Amino acid sequence: MSRVCAVVLTFNEARHIAACLESVAWADERLVFDSFSTDETPLIAERLGARVVQHPFHNYAQQRNAALAAAETPWVFFIDADERCTPELAQEIRAVLAAPEHDVYAVPRHNYLFGKLTLGAGWYPDYQARLFRVGYADFDPVREVHEVARYHGTMGRLQHVLIHYNYDSLAQFHAKQRRYAELEAGIWFKQGIRPKPHTFVLQPLREFRRRFFTLRGYVDGWHGLRLSALMAWYTFDTYRRLARLWREERQRNANGSA
Repeated sequence: MSRVCAVVLTFNEARHIAACLESVAWADERLVFDSFSTDETPLIAERLGARVVQHPFHNYAQQRNAALAAAETPWVFFIDADERCTPELAQEIRAVLAAPEHDVYAVPRHNYLFGKLTLGAGWYPDYQARLFRVGYADFDPVREVHEVARYHGTMGRLQHVLIHYNYDSLAQFHAKQRRYAELEAGIWFKQGIRPKPHTFVLQPLREFRRRFFTLRGYVDGWHGLRLSALMAWYTFDTYRRLARLWREERQRNANGSA
């Protein structure tokens, strides 16, 4: 059976890291790939027997690729600090690695938002590429947020879930979505995408329809309705930030030609 390293990317995850590492105690190695935390994350990880590597953070794709390069096993299983690996998933991974058919495998997640298991609006099954054969699969470095796996052939899919504790509070949700909106707007700006006037109305409406109807946000009742509306708002917010970047660019050009 191939050896596997459980990798956790961290920055100030003292609250979560112990429970996360305990859930992957079955792995042959545990690597905490830390972005110079200012809390006790590295100390807790070392006390629990994990290897800690410090690496500056540029974006998620580059960080994951650097962690792949640092691993000392043929396979890497990525798990976030706010996730927990179930015994059933651990057993399935071990079984798959006894005779792997793919170079990368995706894992479904049970996402808990504000303490509620969320099964609609895109939060289930929420497959994430997490199990990688080192040297045969990695992440597209161009994608700075919501990273995408690169691999040959097809991606396998595991059946058992990761438990993901997404957001404890609405404030935490807003803070993370604002960060995602800023990152996404920056990517679109680099790609030369310019928002049109109708974009600010049509795209949020499309996102709400996608979340609430296509992705079945309605199965979660009021909770799903609120999440669908919030994601529509942050679609608007992303375009608003993109428009600001273009205004700033025009201002720089005007000042440079003055």
